[in-house]
Amino acid sequence: MSSSVSTSSGLRDKPAYVAEMGRGLRAALPVMLGFVPFALVLGAQAAQKGLSLFEVPMMTGLNFGGGSEFAAIHLWTSPPHIALIVAMSFLVNSRHILMGAAFAPYIRRLPRRRAFAALFFMCDESWAMSLADAKARSATHISVPYYAGICAGLYLTWISMTTLGAAVGPMIGNVEQYGFDMAFTAVFLVLLRGMWKGMRASRPWFVSLVVAAATHLAVPGAWYVAAGACAGLIAALRWEPRDA
Repeated sequence: MSSSVSTSSGLRDKPAYVAEMGRGLRAALPVMLGFVPFALVLGAQAAQKGLSLFEVPMMTGLNFGGGSEFAAIHLWTSPPHIALIVAMSFLVNSRHILMGAAFAPYIRRLPRRRAFAALFFMCDESWAMSLADAKARSATHISVPYYAGICAGLYLTWISMTTLGAAVGPMIGNVEQYGFDMAFTAVFLVLLRGMWKGMRASRPWFVSLVVAAATHLAVPGAWYVAAGACAGLIAALRWEPRDA
């Protein structure tokens, strides 16, 4: 009898945010596993470009955006063209402007300091999963502990695996030959399926895709990244009032 009372009391005393963080971490597990291969690829590529085991986690930790990090590494030279890398990273990450605008109503209850922290850890996956959870609960705000659990799992996985890739990449050679780089595309397609709201809402994606593909075929270098990003943003801004 006493054991049963003790167990029930323990369950009641367990902070709700711990359970919510655990729920977020469990929800993020499949994406965390998907992060591993292309984090290893990024770390290995960074090491091949001359970045050290200290510089790789600094890059992936301070700029938590895989797409812009891949772009930066592909553009990396010795000495690096800093202005070009910064410009391309900004353009690749410019989708966060629209993501942040969509996210803002769901974090407006947070104090400014916590809201800034939430935005720092916002990536495609954490953004999509937390908004989907809020909509599934018919809530007007995200579950902050759930979001924290997702972000903690994704952030730590990304930093640790890119660092591991930088450590082991030089020993195993070109990791892309094993097909690890396809993980990035696979995770993107899974997120795309989860965010699909019909053809009309997805028109900016297709504009970005077509413009990026055409630029890649017509213009040498990485200008297709900038062209696709700008075209997608312009299309989203152009069509947003009509879809409102």
